[in-house]
Amino acid sequence: MNTKIAPERNTQIAERLVRVLKAVAESTAKVGRRPEDVEIVVVSKRQPEALIRAAYGCGLRCFGENYAEEAAVKIDDLIDLPNIRWDIVGHIQSRKVKLIANKVSRVHSVDSLKLAALLSQSRSPELDPLDVLIEVNVSGEVSKEGFAAQTLTDWQGLLLVVDDISRMRNLRLRGLMTMPPLQSEMENNRMYFRKTRELLNFLNDARPALKLGELSMGTSSDFPIAIEEGASLIRLGEAILGPRPAKEG
Repeated sequence: MNTKIAPERNTQIAERLVRVLKAVAESTAKVGRRPEDVEIVVVSKRQPEALIRAAYGCGLRCFGENYAEEAAVKIDDLIDLPNIRWDIVGHIQSRKVKLIANKVSRVHSVDSLKLAALLSQSRSPELDPLDVLIEVNVSGEVSKEGFAAQTLTDWQGLLLVVDDISRMRNLRLRGLMTMPPLQSEMENNRMYFRKTRELLNFLNDARPALKLGELSMGTSSDFPIAIEEGASLIRLGEAILGPRPAKEG
């Protein structure tokens, strides 16, 4: 995983980052937001550690992994990088919770109360509480993880989920995450991002003390629209690091 990266790849990351920051500035300006209110989470799954180091060298500090085993290895191998932060943005199998519960600072993809409870039980009380976001499925796709969030009945049911997670000692509930359908036009995902923002508003109106503020929405293919609809965390892989290596086998 520590393969050396050609110098031109470093330049490409810097150039991509400039384009992304320009797009963030344009999208926030459209809706009266500030660019600094949007955090880039660099999705580094299946990318070599040397490429992560190159992105770190460009000033990026938050990296998101999809798989617990890969995340645990990278976190240990890159521990020499000051102030680097790690998120989990993919589904976590119950039996792998202990691999990452004390290594990451945030989990975007809490898709069940069982997972939330395991994260809380596995998180050391000597550490800060683990920031978590509830993954919601606003599109109804059966292939998607997350709590159902299509109807008002679903939303009311989520209040009970919010109540349960907010009482878990070693977790700190921060907001919502969603992954809309793959689309050929990013504008087609606006409705799903807007619905997720409206759901967050609904939860905050019902539970104002929680002050849920984070919306993890938008990837390399649609982040400008997600920002216009309120995303505070955008999960960017190829837009920063370029294409992922092909899977082996």
